[in-house]
Amino acid sequence: MSKINQKLQFNVVFRPEKEGGFTAVVPLLPGCISYGKTLSEAKTMIADAIDGYIFSMKKRGEVIETDANSFISTLNVSDGKVYA
Repeated sequence: MSKINQKLQFNVVFRPEKEGGFTAVVPLLPGCISYGKTLSEAKTMIADAIDGYIFSMKKRGEVIETDANSFISTLNVSDGKVYA
């Protein structure tokens, strides 16, 4: 019996760093963080980090949740409001 490769969807946040390059974070996978000198390298590196994270979860028999039913949005808020 052959294994079928299942595609899993994860949201990734890419943050440009002051010193150059990009940090990549997967919010659903605590501690799954990587870095690349370019955005392309950061994408490759975080994909590898996700693979390792999932491998470890499978080895421990953990359930793998995904971001298949979620989405990301940007929200701009004013920083001038004071709350009492």
